[in-house]
Amino acid sequence: MKKFIAIMLIALMVAGAVFAGGAKEEASAKKSYTFAGNAEWPPLEYVDENGNLVGFEVELVQKIAEVEGVEIKYQNVAWDGIFAGLQGNLYDAVASGVSVTEERKKTMDFSTVIFKVTQSILTKADAPDFKDEKDLIAANAQVGVQVGTTGDFAVQDAGMKTKQYDAVPEAVLALLNGNIDAVVCDSLVASDFVLANPNYKGKLKVTGELKNTTAEDIAMVVNKGNKELLDLINSGYDKLVKDGTVDALKKKYNLL
Repeated sequence: MKKFIAIMLIALMVAGAVFAGGAKEEASAKKSYTFAGNAEWPPLEYVDENGNLVGFEVELVQKIAEVEGVEIKYQNVAWDGIFAGLQGNLYDAVASGVSVTEERKKTMDFSTVIFKVTQSILTKADAPDFKDEKDLIAANAQVGVQVGTTGDFAVQDAGMKTKQYDAVPEAVLALLNGNIDAVVCDSLVASDFVLANPNYKGKLKVTGELKNTTAEDIAMVVNKGNKELLDLINSGYDKLVKDGTVDALKKKYNLL
């Protein structure tokens, strides 16, 4: 009887080892990707007071990873050169408030549109209301923008006086210090500074939007031809839309 029990224990140990080995092999087989973003775009992606990368797209990427059974690391990089890094395979995708444009479609593929934005005009609370680019031009206003963004291009196309900054918060600080008259940036970013950021409560307001631009589609991007990852992103996003996760994240980050 003891011999039989010993044989059974050995068999169970062998089976357990095989199962554990299979589990380890399955875990190691889980695909891993790296997504890049510029964490200067609250509420989309930013660094919180504890030094953590947070925001709508940061969480959205992790939720996609969960429902698709993959690992995704989110890497904070500078906006200037972010697409060059993608093309150089420093990371697999970019999730950073990227506007869908025909020019960008030539070198990268876009996911399903995750939201739409306009180019908002942000001023100090006691400043005149600039409704559009005509008001800014008429006032000879100097407009702060983040370099290389859609807002930057739109301000230049309209012939406005412009001053470029590496990030929107730098432009907002310059506005508060009286160095510029307005800031043009994505509507979601502008709303975050006005509505969700206690540091700027009562100091700023959104007065209008540029008319020389249309509402922009925002999506994630991968290198041209990376259908496998693009399909994974779209599949995960679709699942999260259907189960209500996307709406919950938008509400959490004041994107409704």
